[in-house]
Amino acid sequence: MNELEDGAERMLGILKPDTVIGAGIYLLLFVVAALLLSRLLRVALHGVMTRQGHLDRTTLSFLQQVGTAAIWVVMLILYAHLIPVLRAMGTALLAGASIASVVIGLAAQSTLGNLVAGVAITLYRPFRLGDTLQVTSPTGTEVGTVELISLGYTSLRTPDGRLVVLPNSIAASQVTLNLGGQPSPAPLTVVIRVSREADLEAAREAALATAREAVDPAAVLGCFLTRIDATGMTLELRLRPPAGTERDALRSKLVAALARQFAARGLDKEGVRRSSFS
Repeated sequence: MNELEDGAERMLGILKPDTVIGAGIYLLLFVVAALLLSRLLRVALHGVMTRQGHLDRTTLSFLQQVGTAAIWVVMLILYAHLIPVLRAMGTALLAGASIASVVIGLAAQSTLGNLVAGVAITLYRPFRLGDTLQVTSPTGTEVGTVELISLGYTSLRTPDGRLVVLPNSIAASQVTLNLGGQPSPAPLTVVIRVSREADLEAAREAALATAREAVDPAAVLGCFLTRIDATGMTLELRLRPPAGTERDALRSKLVAALARQFAARGLDKEGVRRSSFS
């Protein structure tokens, strides 16, 4: 019985954190604990990623990296406080982390504000990917579809193809109208410049024929005379792009087709100002 008690006392003495063997064993335990917690964090974030929601992979990857770093820092500080030899270093690390947090917070208030707001948007979900929002921007009221939600910014795509980048702190603080469904795309306009001597009706017919060949004729809104000056006339060909069509690609196709159509119909003649398309 005494031998068992002596063996237990020797074992407990070896496991004390002030011994080399005990410090090594505790180090191994803390490393295993940090690895397990990091693994649990990855599994939890993967579960969130596979659910139906608006979290993007960039946001989840960022959260995973921040969470893993926090786990290892906490484990390091706890281990340093447990080992007597390292206790002074652990106190210094804790104090240094506190000072660094204050300095970083003061230096990056707006960035941290966007980060906190991004986390709040992620948790409370006032809007999702694909929702149509009406927001206030420096150019006035903008309506766009949510294209990306990250921890720092929310990106909206307007019907005319412009990208509105909204800091999350503003998105969380201003009154935002969630219109839900997709807005109808804005008309695509191609500007045609012809000379004063050109046959206006022939130019309009050529433009309309080109547009009806490129898209559904029902989507062609018309070709309108919008300006006449001393050097020429301006026409605007307007049509609604089909759903899912890349506007820039369609515009490029129309400009090339218009140039061919005008040349084939003899609307671009030598000695007069040539037509231009944009």
